[in-house]
Amino acid sequence: MLMTKTTRIFGANSVKVKRQKQPGRGSPSLRNASSRWEKTTLAQFLRLSLYFLIALLCILGSPVLAKVPGSINFSSQLPINSLTLLAVAADPASLLQQGKVLYNTGNFAKAVEVLQQAVQTYKQQGESVRLAATLSNLSLAYQQLGAWSQAQQAITESLNLLKGQDENENLQIFAQSLDIQGRLQLTMGQAEAALATWRQTEEIYKQADNKSGVVRSLINQAQAWRTQGFYPRSVKTLEEVSQKLKSQPDSIEKTVSLRSLGDALLVLGDFKKSRQVLQESLMIARNLQSNADIAASLFSLGNNARKQQDTAKAIAYYQQTVEVSPSPLTKVQAQLNQLSLLIEDQQWAEVQALLPLIESQLHQLPLSRASIYAQVNFSQSLTKVNSGVLQASSQNYYSGFSTKDSAVLLARAIQQSRSLGDRRAEAYALKSLGGLYEDTKQWSEAQDLTRRGLALAQSSNAPEITYTLEWQLGRLLWAQKDINGAIAAYDAAVNTLQFLRRDLVVNKDVVNQDVQFNFRDSVEPVYRQSVELLLKSQQGKPDEKILEKARQRIEALQLAELDDFFREACLQGQRVALDQVVDKDNPTAAILYPIILPDELQVIVKIPKQPLQSYSTQISPTEVEELLVKLRKNLVNPTATKAVQTQAHQVYNWLLKPIESELQKSGVDTLVFVLDGPLRNLPMAALYDGKQYLVEKYAIALSVGLQLLDPKPLVQQQLRALTAGLTQPPPGFSKFAPLLAIKSEFDGISKAGVSTTSLIDGDFKKKNLESEIGAASFNIVHLATHGQFSSRLEDTFILDFDGQINVKDFDTLFRSQGKTIVELLVLSACQTATGDNRAALGLAGAAVRAGARSTIASLWQIDDESTAMFVSAFYRELKSGKISKAKAIHRAQLQLLKHPNYKAPSFWSAYVLIGNWL
Repeated sequence: MLMTKTTRIFGANSVKVKRQKQPGRGSPSLRNASSRWEKTTLAQFLRLSLYFLIALLCILGSPVLAKVPGSINFSSQLPINSLTLLAVAADPASLLQQGKVLYNTGNFAKAVEVLQQAVQTYKQQGESVRLAATLSNLSLAYQQLGAWSQAQQAITESLNLLKGQDENENLQIFAQSLDIQGRLQLTMGQAEAALATWRQTEEIYKQADNKSGVVRSLINQAQAWRTQGFYPRSVKTLEEVSQKLKSQPDSIEKTVSLRSLGDALLVLGDFKKSRQVLQESLMIARNLQSNADIAASLFSLGNNARKQQDTAKAIAYYQQTVEVSPSPLTKVQAQLNQLSLLIEDQQWAEVQALLPLIESQLHQLPLSRASIYAQVNFSQSLTKVNSGVLQASSQNYYSGFSTKDSAVLLARAIQQSRSLGDRRAEAYALKSLGGLYEDTKQWSEAQDLTRRGLALAQSSNAPEITYTLEWQLGRLLWAQKDINGAIAAYDAAVNTLQFLRRDLVVNKDVVNQDVQFNFRDSVEPVYRQSVELLLKSQQGKPDEKILEKARQRIEALQLAELDDFFREACLQGQRVALDQVVDKDNPTAAILYPIILPDELQVIVKIPKQPLQSYSTQISPTEVEELLVKLRKNLVNPTATKAVQTQAHQVYNWLLKPIESELQKSGVDTLVFVLDGPLRNLPMAALYDGKQYLVEKYAIALSVGLQLLDPKPLVQQQLRALTAGLTQPPPGFSKFAPLLAIKSEFDGISKAGVSTTSLIDGDFKKKNLESEIGAASFNIVHLATHGQFSSRLEDTFILDFDGQINVKDFDTLFRSQGKTIVELLVLSACQTATGDNRAALGLAGAAVRAGARSTIASLWQIDDESTAMFVSAFYRELKSGKISKAKAIHRAQLQLLKHPNYKAPSFWSAYVLIGNWL
């Protein structure tokens, strides 16, 4: 039974975490730890440094811990030389050997102390080259501790020493020191400087004929390109890495480099190629009979399978990792990942068998950051097992572990972090223990732990931990009715997330390749809870500033969701606020922002020339989603019109009934929706007021965010369209039906007076499409081909004659030199993935990725002949006069609705316009 008194925590025996003074960065000299150094020649030193490089590549290529934020965003991905510059003496008690061991076991504070002593020794001996190498290693240790100024000072001093030496003799050390400088620059947000540094290391490694060094430099450069948002360039660099690796003989370095490449491709979402590369890495490791590398490759393959939601395969890979790995830590890491998957699948018997096995091994791990993270991870899993996760199970299940056990683990992790002087690890453990106190509503203790963790995370430059602590603090203050304090904490969390926006989507899996830093669990709730808090703070009095802040925050969530979908920052370029478009350019359009909150559906409305206003319906997200799923299912059935009208009327009442009279009085004729969550799967045209569908009263458009990219109307007199289509699906895609009316569809476009160039069947290939778009000034691209929109990037594509074109390739397909060249993209035969209630995310992603000002697409596949009729009517309306694209679609839909064969919403409501409606 949990005790609620503040002095008794988690049972009769209080779990206390004593405050201790943080260990200092320096210590008394340890010069007497080693009586003397064995004298070695410079050549021996250089040669042994390379041997350490090979050995440490194996260590750094090993799996990283699950469910824990990393210390350097890319260290787990790239096999680069942490402490590879150490000189080795025969005496095993040498300071440098001690430093190497301490660093590799995660005792970074002690490593700093020892390396500082080595620096002093080399300064006294006048050993400039060894001093430079040791300073580089000292910089790495400082980086792990978040001591950025000391890290910068150490690496600068190292490079200054090396520049004064004979560069030809010291090329390897110079390159490795530059390598360390590059990672410091990238960590500090200086991506362009890091790129320049790693280009320099590449040239040096080429000069030294060090092929593995060249590969490492290229992988680093790919990371720098990606951090700056140049994702195609990053992929191109990684492809260059792949080619270079093919020419190299099998070696430990090659298997590690391939594994790093596979992990990088996994982050970029190329699961298939990632798996191929990782399997090649595994094959080489097996040929070399290196169990450590076999285990590491199996672990990465498990991560790959997990990202593809293949739970059975992922668990099998993790089990193989445990069987083959010589490292107790790696075994625990794989078991922790397996445990989290078993919990997700509610396989309670397997969970119960695994828990004591992991616990027994945790206690045997040597003290290190990794072992501390393992304890925190295990504690988090125990919390899930012992909480509401099990309530869904009908089995009479007891894990054998209590909440007190979790608290004891975390208290020990905090104490161990302090003994290591590891502020990041301590901050993370404090956050988790604070979360346990939050669960038991011990607000004061939870708040104290959270604030202490937050101070440590901020001082350690660990934003990926900082935002979770700010979020936790916001929840705690909210629970204690400190609304202003809670709003400030949530604002801080959102600001940190904005700073992390690119890093979270790109580096989250590099930090913890197997962590499943789940967007919907770890990021989305921050935004939604923040919006809920803001709106409830109005206390019944509408506040336009708060409403503006709330809708900006929900837009930030949607942009972050798209970034998460593509694993990169998507929306870029000069954009114009929707309010400005409505108030100045299109004063007959209104904007609606439905927001799904935990206990209500809130709608914020912008009517031209009026302040923002809002209204809400008390309803749970579950009820909203259940009705939307039923309505979406009925919409595709031409015989379910009555059911559609009943359900669509309910949604109409939520979204529009409270404002309908004001819309009529204001002369609004176009509605622009910025939809949230599962509402995006629903065509707003089908909403029903009891007498009419919404499309009978308004033109309708969708927007991905609160801004439009260069909102200009299409010039009707200059319509030039590239049309492309497939009458038959390509081999391997037999589930898609033939599209036999494509010729009729294209003829309708030409008869409307639009100048067309067509690619049909065998001519419709990606390379031909790209070539035509780049060579001619088409302002419309019309694709009559099957496609699928999904919440999974890899399952969002269109078909060409050779197979599929993934949505991630749309940026190079529809743009020239990064600039938008397509005004209107039409996808006339696409559909959202069956059973995917977030599939419209893929549709929004396609619109954004293509960069077209406007995108028209179908939410489901429609009758071939009605599609041709709709397309012909749309282009006639667009060409006939000065009307907006939204109104052209509106009129085309009305023509179908009035046709005796196509009155059902399934025929006309599927078409949606995204983006610029002018």
